[in-house]
Amino acid sequence: MKKFLLTCIALLISISGILASETPQETLRYKVLYKWGLIQKQAGNATITLTRIPDGYKACLYARSEPWADHFYKLRDTLYTSMRPTDMTPTRYERVSNENGRYTHDVVKFTRHADSVKGESTRLRRPKNSNQTIKTVTKLSAEGVAVDFLSSFYYLRKIDFDSFLQNQSVSLNIFSGKKKEILTITYIKKENVKIDNKVYPAIKLVFRFTSNGRIESSSPLEAWISDDAQRIPLKVVGQLKIGKIQCFYIPDK
Repeated sequence: MKKFLLTCIALLISISGILASETPQETLRYKVLYKWGLIQKQAGNATITLTRIPDGYKACLYARSEPWADHFYKLRDTLYTSMRPTDMTPTRYERVSNENGRYTHDVVKFTRHADSVKGESTRLRRPKNSNQTIKTVTKLSAEGVAVDFLSSFYYLRKIDFDSFLQNQSVSLNIFSGKKKEILTITYIKKENVKIDNKVYPAIKLVFRFTSNGRIESSSPLEAWISDDAQRIPLKVVGQLKIGKIQCFYIPDK
């Protein structure tokens, strides 16, 4: 559930059409619904802030499960990323996770030389019902664009999906904790999507995460963004073993 929750929220945040370079600060809020048959209930919420700093941008994402969901799977996650102002690629990524009794703290530092990117990932992990903290350090590398889990979605704001053909894709390297993943975004089509009794013209996309030679890290996610100049994120759906997660942007009143 944690993987879907964070991915859905981050996708909703990221693919908004407001360019970060034009945004000194923004605060966005989201709700996450769990759906299984006729059951549909809010399972989590999140807030993200993007702030201009002297040498670039800093983003923070805080996500948590709702009190009723805590009885089944308690989640508290905070993600930070510092990004360069020119292309929104990261210099430092940090994630603090309390997931169903398990604690994880990741820090990834990025260095670049020409088209090569290296990352030093330090992970502190404490298993459930344990007082022992385990530390691991992993070296990561990639050719081309390399981002972290949160900054990847700010980078995606640069993509012009209007110029894509059906089933056309683009891929990015992601240094996610102690491993490298590939995020592939595929343009599907334009269609209407209904949210709270209102119909929006939208663009449908599919997101896939893979690692270790194209092995899928999770099930594909479907996303709908508004078909206008703003590219407002409207909806993201991810399948679980039982039921599915649906994420929705909460507009300011």
